[in-house]
Amino acid sequence: MIGLDEINAMDRDAFRKALGGIFEHSPWVADAAWPSRPFASLDALHGAMVAAVGAAAPEDRLALLRAHPELAGEAMRRRLLTTASTGEQAGAGLDALGREDAARFDALNRAYRERFGFPFIVAVREHTKESILAAFALRLGNDAGAEMETALGQVARIARFRLEALVRP
Repeated sequence: MIGLDEINAMDRDAFRKALGGIFEHSPWVADAAWPSRPFASLDALHGAMVAAVGAAAPEDRLALLRAHPELAGEAMRRRLLTTASTGEQAGAGLDALGREDAARFDALNRAYRERFGFPFIVAVREHTKESILAAFALRLGNDAGAEMETALGQVARIARFRLEALVRP
């Protein structure tokens, strides 16, 4: 773990290196949050990172969403996920699906990506396999704008969990 005081003392490169993986494959978020130092709390750090995403161009927000892996998808089966994503998906049992469940996730991932243009994103630490499947079904009914906001909200939840695992107050 890294202390918040250490984070506040980091130069931009060190900050990006330490926190660049908080938002999946998107170190630009850490880079954009760096000028907001010093952070008085973990909440302030998380808030600065979420604000950086909110201030980003729409195409950058879309790229952020597209940087996330599909749940229980091919990348997980081939062990190509980041350490954080692997642990998160394993925590919900998505690394141990039977053939039928894997096929169901593949079909839902495909339908979701075709509808919205980015992978289904949910903070799996708050879910079980069953609640993820229910969320898929519910969110496939959203319109594109509402779903982008929902997905970005889930990305922010994931980032919060990752910060809590990395940064000590």
